[in-house]
Amino acid sequence: MPSNSEIAKLKQIILNHKQICDLELILNEAFAPLRGFMTEAEYQSVLDNTRLPSGQIWPIPVNLDVPANTDISIGEDVVLVDPYLKPLAQMHVESVYTPSKEYEAEKVFGTSAEDHAGIRALYEKAHSKYIGGTVKKINNIHHYDFQDIRLSPAQTKELFRQNHWEKIIGFQTRNPIHRAHFEIIKNAHTEHGANILLHPAVGPTKSGDINYISRVRTYRAVQEKYANHFALLSLLPLAMRMAGPKSALWHALIRKNYGCTHFIIGRDHAGPGADSSGKPFYGPNEAINYVKSFEDEIGIKIITTKEMVYASNKKTYISKDKLDETDEVKKISGTEFREMLRQNQPIPDWFSFPEVISELKKIKRLQGNEGLVIFFTGLSGSGKTTLAESLYAYLRENQDREITFLDGDVIRQNLSKGLGFSKDDREANVKRIGFVASEIARHGGIVICCAIAPYESSRNSNRDLINNSGKYIEVYLSTPLEVCMERDAKGLYAKVKQGLIKGFTGVDDPYEVPQDPEITIDTSERSLNESINEIVKYLQSNRHLDI
Repeated sequence: MPSNSEIAKLKQIILNHKQICDLELILNEAFAPLRGFMTEAEYQSVLDNTRLPSGQIWPIPVNLDVPANTDISIGEDVVLVDPYLKPLAQMHVESVYTPSKEYEAEKVFGTSAEDHAGIRALYEKAHSKYIGGTVKKINNIHHYDFQDIRLSPAQTKELFRQNHWEKIIGFQTRNPIHRAHFEIIKNAHTEHGANILLHPAVGPTKSGDINYISRVRTYRAVQEKYANHFALLSLLPLAMRMAGPKSALWHALIRKNYGCTHFIIGRDHAGPGADSSGKPFYGPNEAINYVKSFEDEIGIKIITTKEMVYASNKKTYISKDKLDETDEVKKISGTEFREMLRQNQPIPDWFSFPEVISELKKIKRLQGNEGLVIFFTGLSGSGKTTLAESLYAYLRENQDREITFLDGDVIRQNLSKGLGFSKDDREANVKRIGFVASEIARHGGIVICCAIAPYESSRNSNRDLINNSGKYIEVYLSTPLEVCMERDAKGLYAKVKQGLIKGFTGVDDPYEVPQDPEITIDTSERSLNESINEIVKYLQSNRHLDI
């Protein structure tokens, strides 16, 4: 291990949450045979062939992306640090390269659709430069929660040996376990005479997923009361890619490294759901068929699952394909379940376990004052500040919760002092607004934000961040440029015409129109009161506020 003085001389690369998860799984050999972040040759081979240059199957690139202006050279050593600047690992840089994200998206996700959660993260969160090379541990990546169930591959294998477990079925999940999921696990245990590694992913996942703390509490409750005699619970610090078939194959390889002999793959394994038209990105058996084609080579048996349904006349769950005409099937949709939770209605035992429902109701109670961020975006002069200030006054008058008003110009003068008007600086300013708003929302506050925010990437970054702690509402003011220029309350457009301002949004610098805002208002066609009424109506109808 290098000395502190040697480490201090190295350039630092600050890792984000996803990268720390990847590093942890490289260092503990969950990502074996990887010994570092992928070089260009490894990356290209994975995309082109679903294999490493050695020929070993590997479906998902594990990259270390860094800002384009990062000064780094092949052959040098760098230190990888966490956001608090704690050194985690030393990396010998063997490759510096610029990827084609479009090619990566097509090869990994099988689509180029930008409404795919994984592709959006690739385009909007990953930097444009990748570096690759081997890594050596400096310090452990420490977790302060659930320490007793964060087991490494070496630890799970040793526990399996001590308990004489010879057949081990890995089960991947990022959702709470209800009765139908449990029946799948229990049936697999019985049918294959195997024990279960209940192995939930607790790294970054899709926006809108339930927080991992609440999920782990449900897993622990179910494992301890209903599956203690046949299942081991351990947490996997995996950053989800949501790549469907490719992710399913990757998850199987990871579970083999943890000592599993079998792995369960569901109908839409690691899929991001449906696209903007409502069509699922991946077919119901696409992941199963894909991984099955590699089963012999990867050396882990694949267990496929069929949809389990509750037959009330038999008072048990059975496979849907084994139903007969006399069976009475009961079901509760996800929408119905969430509404029952919201209204504190009793949830039938056949649907879920009391322990799981108790934890989920805690979330709903905490979300009774769910944080809310209303983000106004549009051209200068579109009416953002006027409308935002008016909404601020209306909400203060008509409800009791605390409200914070964050204006883009005010943030620039304070938190963003020194930033210019380059694309990177503008995005930094918008993301700073989003960060402050997310912290307020995390504690149940209401935030009204007002900024031009010209780029879709930074707006979407804020959406993802805020939706993890509250609710993000984007209000796009579509007021035409010519109307904004006529208003020119700040005299900025006049300065543009005089050549005193260059790179002005909407004139000689782009404004990317929001693709899916919650509310769109043209203030040249609606009065201030009409605009406020439309926003309030949306908030009321979607139960974001009781006004």
